[in-house]
Amino acid sequence: MSDPTKDLPFGGAISRFFEEEAPEEIRAAIRSARKKDILDPTYPYRRVMKRREYEETMAALQIELVKMQAHVKESGARLCVIFEGRDAAGKGGTIKRLRENLNPRVARVVALSKPTEREASEWYFQRYVRQLPAGGEIVLFDRSWYNRGVVEHVFGFCTDEQRARFFRQLPEFEDMLVSEGITFLKIWLNVGRAEQLRRFLKRERDPLKQWKLSRIDVEGLKKWADYTAAIRETFTRSHRPEAPWSVIRADDKRRARIAAIRRVLGAVDYPGKNVNIVATTDPKICGGPEIWPEMQAGAGDG
Repeated sequence: MSDPTKDLPFGGAISRFFEEEAPEEIRAAIRSARKKDILDPTYPYRRVMKRREYEETMAALQIELVKMQAHVKESGARLCVIFEGRDAAGKGGTIKRLRENLNPRVARVVALSKPTEREASEWYFQRYVRQLPAGGEIVLFDRSWYNRGVVEHVFGFCTDEQRARFFRQLPEFEDMLVSEGITFLKIWLNVGRAEQLRRFLKRERDPLKQWKLSRIDVEGLKKWADYTAAIRETFTRSHRPEAPWSVIRADDKRRARIAAIRRVLGAVDYPGKNVNIVATTDPKICGGPEIWPEMQAGAGDG
């Protein structure tokens, strides 16, 4: 009998992890869930936002984004937003919705690949500095310098000393961005373990989304606890009043996208803002690191 997974990315490694290595409660949650069910029992909603409500809200927010863009361009303001989160948390999809009606000459996405040999020998922040916004620009980072705090650490791509130096230099670096007058936002999209695996399984079998998968994704499935510890430490060392994190619980992509866009719009004072549409982000799913259940769970560790 032929192997149905042999033509899947990485030889069906994600399906194999689901069947053989994933915790039983994760497998059970995925198997028993209906399409629109939220898998994480700690998430404040049981079902995803209804499509009509989502589309109506998103359409109104798109108009606000165009207003904001006009202000940024005309005033010479500089807006920098970094999007972080575990793999499959929805960073790319959120950035796509934020930027889809904006002028690419004003709003650009930065998604840096592995450093070149030259970049690896530079000051760690140097290649990110080159991408910061000039006057009248919006820059959206799909992952950022926080790679060193989490991914590089989990996979051993940096030394302990390099990571320690990163955390020593980080506050001053981000303070300089703020004092320079850049509107600087840090958004972390958090996804639960069952939902992350469900999304990976869908990507594995969708020919249009298989390109999103990488060997890091596959190997990272076994490193959930390591990621959790690295994320918790990163929040502890980088969530400060001068440059706070906005953590968005992203098990429902629709609610997460709306929360992220509202967070960005709320940070910019532009003419004609419709405060009824921008509104305050949903406090049930958007807040500081304390909204992340595993941050709370780690408070009493040790």
